[in-house]
Amino acid sequence: MTLDYVALAILTVVLIVFFYGIIAIHDIPYDIAKKRNHPHQDAIHYAGWVSLFTLHALWPFLWIWATLWREDRGWGMNRISEDQQVIHQQMNHLLIQVENLKNEISQMKSASPIASAPAVTQEEK
Repeated sequence: MTLDYVALAILTVVLIVFFYGIIAIHDIPYDIAKKRNHPHQDAIHYAGWVSLFTLHALWPFLWIWATLWREDRGWGMNRISEDQQVIHQQMNHLLIQVENLKNEISQMKSASPIASAPAVTQEEK
């Protein structure tokens, strides 16, 4: 009879620990969002509760959503756009250089006496 009560106590403790463990696990994305000062903290928290009732089906997506945001760079897209802007400026600079080189080559060809002479092909020989 005493072992029955011990087994019941152990079962109760295990169920309580399991229940609170699930609650603690479902809050991890919210804790990450709060630590990172995420602009959608509340939405992540509410979605975590919805995920709890759907057997954590949404939980991996909430984890990703919470970890994508960083306060120093936002969603991470600013740096890419800055890099693209620098590349675009370099490309424009290179295009201007190519255009200048074409102009110089055409000026050299027009000033050269060899360039003004008609070219002799193999068929004419």
